[in-house]
Amino acid sequence: MATVTPKTNEADRLPPQDIEAEKSLLGSMLLVNDVIDEVVELVTPDHFYVKAHMQICDAIYRMHESGNRGIDVVTVAEQLQRTDLLEEVGGVGHLSEILNTVPHAAHAKYYAQIVRDKGILRNLIYACTDILSESYDTSQDTVDILTKAEQTIFQIVEQQENTDNIVLKDILMDAFDRIQQRREKEGSISGLSTGFTDLDNQTNGFQPSELVILAARPSMGKTAFVVNIAEAVARNARDRLRDEYIKRGEELPYGTIPEGGVLIFSLEQSNLELAERLLCITAKLDGHKMRKGDLDDEEYDRVMHASSELGGMPMYIDDKPGRNMSEIGAIARRLKRKQNISLIIIDYLQLIEPEDKRAPREQQISLITRRLKFLAKEIHVPVIALAQLNRGVELREDKRPRLADLRESGAIEQDADIVMFLHRPDAYDPEDSPGKAEVVVAKHRSGPTGIVDLTWQKESMRFVDYSHIAEPDGGYFGDDDMGGF
Repeated sequence: MATVTPKTNEADRLPPQDIEAEKSLLGSMLLVNDVIDEVVELVTPDHFYVKAHMQICDAIYRMHESGNRGIDVVTVAEQLQRTDLLEEVGGVGHLSEILNTVPHAAHAKYYAQIVRDKGILRNLIYACTDILSESYDTSQDTVDILTKAEQTIFQIVEQQENTDNIVLKDILMDAFDRIQQRREKEGSISGLSTGFTDLDNQTNGFQPSELVILAARPSMGKTAFVVNIAEAVARNARDRLRDEYIKRGEELPYGTIPEGGVLIFSLEQSNLELAERLLCITAKLDGHKMRKGDLDDEEYDRVMHASSELGGMPMYIDDKPGRNMSEIGAIARRLKRKQNISLIIIDYLQLIEPEDKRAPREQQISLITRRLKFLAKEIHVPVIALAQLNRGVELREDKRPRLADLRESGAIEQDADIVMFLHRPDAYDPEDSPGKAEVVVAKHRSGPTGIVDLTWQKESMRFVDYSHIAEPDGGYFGDDDMGGF
């Protein structure tokens, strides 16, 4: 293989920068203070290459934030003097030179774009240099290096997003288009279907950017419930793609994974356990018999058919324990970009590793729920996070959960768009409504609250739309049989 020789020595090259654009931008802000409002969202002090320019910009922004509208050479010099930085930036003389070099303050936004772009390119160079250096360090874990690299590059990509405000006229047009689409789909929901008719009617489906909390006491079936939802969402995505091929008179190629799938972070159970659960749900088989391997030929054929069905569904399971929000965010962004996932499930919230292990537990949970909400909004998909309830619910005569029963309830309740509780009366009294389950929608930021009844089929670990006649296999599923389900 031929060796490629660089045309220039990389070590001798200066990082991307435009000193004149930096001076012109600062001069524009000193000359016309209204310019600051136009550029403050585009450029931060860190975008400047010259340290003195970085410090001057920081002083201008600080004065602007404090409400000072008389920002000029004299007042900025005074601000820098108070922080012992005036001489370091070159004194009043350098500030006057900056002011005198600005061609026209009307071009401030153009100067800002140049300064910003050069800053982004430098950050990209620095990031790649760090990644290169760490890649040579064989003592580091490869996954950790990849995760850090992705996070760093994504942060740089975020800086390129358009920060211009969207005027109400444009927002109203988007809102009208969405209303029109709903009108044309009369009788259907606008959000992501859960697979449960009454729950969809209650919530109008899960909307993009929503954080949904599903909480319950142990062994109520939280995981089984969200796996039911995941299977329904993935099946719908597969069926949509299959229908498109049928309309074209073609057959969906084997092994094709459609977009619009589900990402599950299983922080407690292994991916094999979830896979078995999905097979049990899809094949409608007795989970206890499946675990024992006690299947007849007909039941085994159903498992094989279920495996074939599930193999074409877009479901992604990450079962690495101790994931933190940085790792969860990186994986979610990657799959959103590559596979356009439409739902994220976290099982469960309290098992997410906190970034600051020394912080109080309530503060840890608060930061996690806030970042989950930011993640949902950032990649525009609903996030369902499972959560545990405290023991207080079991001490009351009425066992139906309430918002106050949430562990670290303040932080979770504040950030969630929807809070749902899963409750099965027969978990406390086998004779109390056997086979009946309730989804208590206790908080709904954009709609009504209420109780949705479902039927729990214990053998196959399925929740289905409620039937007033108890299912034949309905009843109590003890903790030992549930296996933590």
